[in-house]
Amino acid sequence: MSSSSLPNVQTVVKTAQTYAIDLAERVIWTFLTAAGGVALAAGPASMFSASFWQTVGVAGIAAAGSLVKGLFARVVGAKNSASTAASV
Repeated sequence: MSSSSLPNVQTVVKTAQTYAIDLAERVIWTFLTAAGGVALAAGPASMFSASFWQTVGVAGIAAAGSLVKGLFARVVGAKNSASTAASV
């Protein structure tokens, strides 16, 4: 009989923890970048009545912010991760 090829329990726990940290960071940064995009493109006073092009501008600003954050994370965090958390 061949032995089972299940992963080590420690590896699974570390992977789940890494995933949770990365996911939480992405959600927080996406929220902050999108909120900043709304403030820049539509302005805080008219954010509930933004035009189509203002919302497209917000999406572009959020995408650019995500790119900048990923590049910044390479300097601050691990070299092979887009996360600023050192443990990811």
